This record gives sequence, structure tokens and C-alpha cells, in this order.
Amino acid sequence: MAITITAFEASPDRGQGLARDMRVRWALEEVGQPYDVRLVTFKSMKEPPHLALNPFGQIPTFEEGDLALFETGSILLHLGEQHPGLLPTDPDARARAITWMFASVATVEQPIVELSFAYILEQKEPWFEPRLPGLKDRVRNRLNQLAAHLGDADWLDGDFSAADIMMVHVIRRVQSSGLLNDYLTLTAYVARAEARPAYQRAFAAQYAVFEASKGDDKPL
Repeated sequence: MAITITAFEASPDRGQGLARDMRVRWALEEVGQPYDVRLVTFKSMKEPPHLALNPFGQIPTFEEGDLALFETGSILLHLGEQHPGLLPTDPDARARAITWMFASVATVEQPIVELSFAYILEQKEPWFEPRLPGLKDRVRNRLNQLAAHLGDADWLDGDFSAADIMMVHVIRRVQSSGLLNDYLTLTAYVARAEARPAYQRAFAAQYAVFEASKGDDKPL
């Protein structure tokens, strides 16, 4: 059965590979599964057809036959259960990889998103500058803990897994702030991931959508 995912028609990340469909594209490339992409606008994401797939009106969604999923962690877990290469076969290693998938979005991503939203939505507010050091400290705290765990290892736990897809995509969000530059362990980790052919194919596919959308006056 053909796989279809949804992605932004005009992504606010402007071709940086930060939109969350990148996680699903990357996972599908890792397991060699072809997929179709249905592009959605910000308006259509809030309309009934898309809300039937994701009640929160977000991307990406995943459809395969009668199955429809949302939330990238859930989608990658499903793919890991269906296709070899994303989750370890050893039960204990598999459980640890799934734990790291949860940690990426529940523990590491939360302060990073909070910092990103402050830059996007609050820069003109009087509380932005006083609040900024605390926001950055919370991100640094998580990066310190992550770097300490990773140490000299190539990946989070043994071989590359879906957990690394999730974590790398999460911490790439702070590259533009410069915070990641203070962590050579983590910058090397991201570089290893970005060198994977599957990552490069996924990035190129997402970037092509951005290129196609440039200059268009499409409604959001």
C-alpha cells in the first residue's frame, strides 16, 4: 500500500529542514520505502479533511491504507515496527531506543521550542530581553546533559536508530542561535547524521518544495 505524508506547501523554516515532516521523510529513506507527499496550506490544515487525520491541525500526517497516524514519534515507532533498520532487534536495546525517542520530544525539545517561539513571537515585547537568559539556560542544561550522555559514542545507544533521527532533528533547531556551537560532541553528532545518504535525500526532497514555493503568492 502506498504511503502518503503531509507537509507544508510553504514552510516557515524556509528550506532549513526544520519542519517536522523531515523526520518522517528521513525515516522512510532509511528503510527504503517510497512515499507520496500531499502539500497543505496553513488554512487547509485547519479544515475538516486534514483535521480528520490530525485533530490538532498540524503536519506531518501519515497514511497507509486504512491507517492514519499523526505525531512524528508515533509514526517513526510504527515504521520501526514494520521495517528493519530503525529499531534494534534486541528487546532491551529496543526499549532504550524508544525511551530516547520519548526523551527527544518530551524532555529536550520543550525548552528549545520555547526559546524558538520567544524569538519568533516576543522580540518586540518588553519582557523578551529579561526572559532570554533563562530560556537559553534551560536549553543549555539539556544540551549539557545530552552531551554528557553521548560522550565519545557515535549514536545515542549503540547503532543508529529512530531515536537519533528524532534527537538530531530536535537539536538542529538551536543551530541558528549559536548555542549548539559550544558543544563539539553534539555538533559532531549532527554532522554524522547529516552525512547519512538517507538524510541527504530527505533534505533534498523537502528543500525542493521550498524552492518550488519561492515567489509564489499562495494563500496560507
